[in-house]
Amino acid sequence: MSSILIKNGTVVTLGENNKVLHGHDLLIENDRITKIGKNIEAKADKTINAHGKLVMPGFINAHMHFYSTMVRGLGKAAPSANFTEVLNNLWWRLDKKLTLDDCYYSTIIPLINAIQKGTTTLLDHHASPFAVTGSLNEIAKAGKESGLRVSTCYELSDRDGAKIAEEGIDENINFIKECRDKGDDQLHGMFGLHASFTIGEETMEKAADAAKSIGTGFHVHTAEDMADQVETKKMTGMSVVERFDKHGILGKDTICVHCVHVDDKEIDLLKESDTMVVHNPQSNMNNAVGVADIFKLQEKGILVGLGTDAMTVNMTEELRTAHWLHKLTRKDPCAGFMECINMLAINNAKIAERLFPGTGVGILAEGNKADVILIDYFTPTELSDNTFYGHLLFGIPHAPVDTTIANGKVLMENKIILHLDEEMIAAKAKELADKLWERF
Repeated sequence: MSSILIKNGTVVTLGENNKVLHGHDLLIENDRITKIGKNIEAKADKTINAHGKLVMPGFINAHMHFYSTMVRGLGKAAPSANFTEVLNNLWWRLDKKLTLDDCYYSTIIPLINAIQKGTTTLLDHHASPFAVTGSLNEIAKAGKESGLRVSTCYELSDRDGAKIAEEGIDENINFIKECRDKGDDQLHGMFGLHASFTIGEETMEKAADAAKSIGTGFHVHTAEDMADQVETKKMTGMSVVERFDKHGILGKDTICVHCVHVDDKEIDLLKESDTMVVHNPQSNMNNAVGVADIFKLQEKGILVGLGTDAMTVNMTEELRTAHWLHKLTRKDPCAGFMECINMLAINNAKIAERLFPGTGVGILAEGNKADVILIDYFTPTELSDNTFYGHLLFGIPHAPVDTTIANGKVLMENKIILHLDEEMIAAKAKELADKLWERF
């Protein structure tokens, strides 16, 4: 047994019954939180003094694309006038050039950054059409080496032909089975779909049948841009969500990402099927695709979480963006406070629990997995159950993460990552990126 005793911190539990507990201790034994209280007396292998620090659950990123890492600074893509041109000029050129080594290094780099920013669970969506087979294992390898909790999937599409689509189906199914066979609650597989407008009926039917045969959910871009709706209706006579409903794609284990251009009927289908939705405000702004109506979605009782779509791994940055975006869009300075807070502080934990059942990540409670972060924060104003969310928006995003613990293991302490050589990894990634840019 290994144990960690965190002493004299301000414990913030998050979750629906968020509590701010001053001068509290937290005991971790193996990979679980076993006690939260004052003056815990226990012999621990390691003791951490958390005076002047918030002790919080690690943040959860509900939609991510690791493979986008190596375009940072790339200036070779043609200017794009709309979303489909962005896909054609940048992302669909990039993903065709990725190798398996690229898949690994483009994953480990953002995972290092996630440790530094206190994000301990990430739900990834991957594409590398000329390096499909084994790509999810490369992502899983990076995930395990980082120590973080990762869900991933392969982005099925017909855009690169039938053979690659078949490989995509196989990659999803094989990886999901591997994760289940290993029983490792740090790794999880979903069935990835790119978007309705890039998947023909035959491939959609094959994907639905394959997923049904093993009882798995989907991770799919949904009406991110109006082009998805227009092309899907041309192809099938149905809206995007109606088509997913027809094929059995929707359900409590499925994530529909974006949902910027969904109508009332589609929202009802999402609600009736208990499908999860993930909002990605920075990406939506960056691609100029529109603004999802998170108010209507949440009012309907849909579980809406917060993701970054690879724009960042810093979840408080994404939270702040959501907050400003919805105030501006509604022209209402009072709009969106709790709707945005709910996505990160409450709903992302509920989404993670569906994927990683029994872990309780995203909430500090006895019995839950020990995904814990310590943030330097001497508060200048009242910090309580009633005021904490104001601090989460206006103070904590500016405070550095000091310590990151995932699955009961200390990954970063005193702002130093303990088990990965960031400089060496970045240097190797640059070598690969230089070659990738030449191929682009």
